[in-house]
Amino acid sequence: MDRLDNALNFHQTALRLRSQRQELLSANIANADTPNFKARDIDFNTSMRKALSGLAGSSMQINAFQTSKTNEAHFELSKNSMQPTNLFGDKTYRVPMQDSADGNTVDMDVERNQFADNAIRYEASLVMINSELKRVLSAVQGQ
Repeated sequence: MDRLDNALNFHQTALRLRSQRQELLSANIANADTPNFKARDIDFNTSMRKALSGLAGSSMQINAFQTSKTNEAHFELSKNSMQPTNLFGDKTYRVPMQDSADGNTVDMDVERNQFADNAIRYEASLVMINSELKRVLSAVQGQ
């Protein structure tokens, strides 16, 4: 069971981080015409390594139900939602390829490409989780 837990924990961590990154990329795209808006992103590889090594220093707080934190590695839930906020990564500002007159650093081509890439990788993690669960179910059913 530890092997399954480890595999699912890895993918759960990846999905949460990809979800957070997708929100940032969406905000970048939504603010493409906002003067002085600075595009932000997360370095996925660094953040994933940090999260898996137990160095994720962010906290999540609790919403509608009470839980008890029995280990320092446990997360708390956000007061506003059940989604984690700033889970693993430090948000960094994207360096623009070309300066804009209004100070906005959003490059729509870069943002759309990053958004699509992140969405595909999110979907790939879901497929991997699904196949792992099907494999375990097949083993349990003796097929």
